[in-house]
Amino acid sequence: MRNIVLAVCGAIAFFNTQAQDNSFKKYEQSIPGSSVKFAMVPVPAGTFLLGSPDSDPNKEGDETPQKEVKIEAFWMGAKEVTFEEYLTFFADEHFSRNSKVDAVTRPSVPYVDPSAAVGGDDQTYPAINIKQFSALMYCRWLYKKTGIFYRLPSEAEWEYAARAGSKAIYPFGDDASLLNEYAWYSANSNDSLKHGGLKKPNAWGLYDMLGNAQEWVLDQYQEDYYATIRDKAVNPIRIPEVKHPGVVRGGSYKSRAQDLRPANRIASSLDWSKSDPQIPKSQWWNTDAPFVGFRIIRPLKQPTAEEADKFFKQFTGR
Repeated sequence: MRNIVLAVCGAIAFFNTQAQDNSFKKYEQSIPGSSVKFAMVPVPAGTFLLGSPDSDPNKEGDETPQKEVKIEAFWMGAKEVTFEEYLTFFADEHFSRNSKVDAVTRPSVPYVDPSAAVGGDDQTYPAINIKQFSALMYCRWLYKKTGIFYRLPSEAEWEYAARAGSKAIYPFGDDASLLNEYAWYSANSNDSLKHGGLKKPNAWGLYDMLGNAQEWVLDQYQEDYYATIRDKAVNPIRIPEVKHPGVVRGGSYKSRAQDLRPANRIASSLDWSKSDPQIPKSQWWNTDAPFVGFRIIRPLKQPTAEEADKFFKQFTGR
């Protein structure tokens, strides 16, 4: 049966679908032409309450009202995308020289070294200073390299994966003092990014969903977005209509405990590129956001090549 993945009417919709891979389990993806690998963890389909309950003393207005939504199954990166993974894309001369064939181009050279905040030479840290466009173009390149459709998660998919079945304020319960076991944040990070996977994973095997680097999602930020979602919606998403603001999730090594709640929504800021002197400013790199990275997912139900290209054109214009 044919698989269709399209952003339609505020949802990532799946029509007439059939899973192409019956072995829904953790796997390791190699990037062709390199020695780079990364782990993908299965996130089962299910229903959950998106947003914050009234019992959460730190809830914010844009986290309500809570809505029950259904999420289709997908794999998610066990860790945030690293510089090693992202710079493989950056260095791919084949795609740069043959962009008319592959419809993929290399990122522009950053105005400042985005890895300087973590020592520069160690490429195993999460990739930071990344713009949403750049993260999406990485996904597009990875799809062209592997033949497997990868993308950013929606807000709803991200929160569902971060909660890992929990209905509490945090995935491990309501006690914020336990954050030290699961996340790098302002109280324990010494104001610096850390290697991925040093803290405990959540119940579904995902590391650093809270803290370390904030993570881009697909959605455009809208303060009253949840009020527009119908109950029991399937795969809801706020399709971007303008470039700014987007949404990042999870908080970072600079964030307070209350900002690491899975329900917390963070709008992107133009200040993240404030010191970029270029006109126009780079669409690939943030000069002032050493706390922003990304994580990828792979839908269980894969689109056709035509549908995947349509998806990327919708979200990147390319």
